[in-house]
Amino acid sequence: MASPRPTSRILSRGDTAGFLFFVVLGLGLAVWAVVHSVMRIVEVLPNRDVRVSAPFLDTVAQAPLGPDGAPVPVELGTGVIVAPELPIASLWALVIAEVLLAAVVVTVVVLLLLLTADILRGRIFSRRNTALVSVAGTVTLVGLAGVPFFQNMVANGALARMSDYTYDRGAVQVIDLPTLIGAAFVAALAGTVFSVGDRLQRDTEGLV
Repeated sequence: MASPRPTSRILSRGDTAGFLFFVVLGLGLAVWAVVHSVMRIVEVLPNRDVRVSAPFLDTVAQAPLGPDGAPVPVELGTGVIVAPELPIASLWALVIAEVLLAAVVVTVVVLLLLLTADILRGRIFSRRNTALVSVAGTVTLVGLAGVPFFQNMVANGALARMSDYTYDRGAVQVIDLPTLIGAAFVAALAGTVFSVGDRLQRDTEGLV
């Protein structure tokens, strides 16, 4: 089996600098995700005056946007509410959402950094890299579906608690389907590209 081509024959200095910048950016993103989630969990564990972002579908409120601050009806999309406390199930859902968010970000960053390390060594297409891309895409989809699912549980619990369980609009479940579908398409496309590239590379080894 032919050895990988030297990196200098594949990547320019600009390419290498770009990948190194990606490494730094990825590490920063992973650290941010962990710190953000830990701080959020510490903030909400006392379960007092919990700030929660909640979707408001077809909900009209008054905002001081008219002349001299006169109230004007506006239709809300999302808003932040402060619940005096959350039901225990919603509190645990919040913790799970934050842990899942941090875990997904760190996992995807680690997988892509492993991929970047291989590329910097001159190994772009391989079965290992195809697996790294596929797993990273799958984990991303899990995060895009799972984190909003648990966040919606938190929002429903906060709305129910604040209304003394009289909120009559039913449970809200908002997941950004276009983003989820787009991410699934990108993940599938990336996995296919690396799979085809790996196959073509193995078929042409020794010909160049």
